[in-house]
Amino acid sequence: MPTSRWVVDLLPRCTFPPAGSPIDCAVSGGADSLALLALAAEAGCAVTAWHVDHGLRPGSAEEAAHVEVAATRFGAEFRSVSAEVAPGSNLEERARQRRRDLLPEGVATGHTADDQAETVLINLLRGSGLDGLAGMAPGPTHPILGLRRSETHKLCAEAGLVPVDDPTNSDRRFVRNALRHDFLPALDALVRRDVSELLARQARLLREEAELLDTLASALDALDASALSAAPPPLARRAVRMMLKPHLEGRPPSEAAVERVLAVARGESTAAEVGDGVRVERRSGRLGVRRA
Repeated sequence: MPTSRWVVDLLPRCTFPPAGSPIDCAVSGGADSLALLALAAEAGCAVTAWHVDHGLRPGSAEEAAHVEVAATRFGAEFRSVSAEVAPGSNLEERARQRRRDLLPEGVATGHTADDQAETVLINLLRGSGLDGLAGMAPGPTHPILGLRRSETHKLCAEAGLVPVDDPTNSDRRFVRNALRHDFLPALDALVRRDVSELLARQARLLREEAELLDTLASALDALDASALSAAPPPLARRAVRMMLKPHLEGRPPSEAAVERVLAVARGESTAAEVGDGVRVERRSGRLGVRRA
């Protein structure tokens, strides 16, 4: 088990639910996920460790046994699921989506502050707005987001946990790996600062601003064309995104779709297509959402 020093130093910076609460943890066998498992158990949670085998490399099935041993050590339940993903283009995203489909809703992951920094950079390169640059939200699904990757590795060493070595984590064909191993170290050297720490801190600040905008936007009736047209543009855009997201299976609408809806609110057009067969129409000063 981790020493009391690690419990004292790390647990206060985590966001696990109260002791006794059930928690599902995604555990690949890497250092971050093993640290997640150990800390969740130390927090007094009723832990179930979930392992997903993508079948992408020889010996991957043995990793499930490795995780099961760790789960048993920490008094956690263990579940293993197979999710074979065929090699090919967009492998990283397809594997991630397959995991989402198989893991329980609200599963906790071992993302750290370093992962947060990488996520912010990836979203920046994709042209994301405020929400993307705010990164992942802390809470029960990302309980160790306040920790550094170096700390999870040290916790494993202190606790005698041997992480699984996944060679795909060094494959520079994946953008995240290239950022992790090449780009971020180069930035650190260039500015002589810990850029990951700066990006993680910036994400926290932007998330606070995003949450404030959400609160203000939720008070705006996005179906009232006049109110929507009179609202400040950033607030109006956010209200439209919040209004459309449930109709798009939880996906945010594109910037162009939001602008088309605002044009309908202003009376510049009578209807707009926003994707997935969803259409917004204006009648008697009110907007209505229809599916074709």
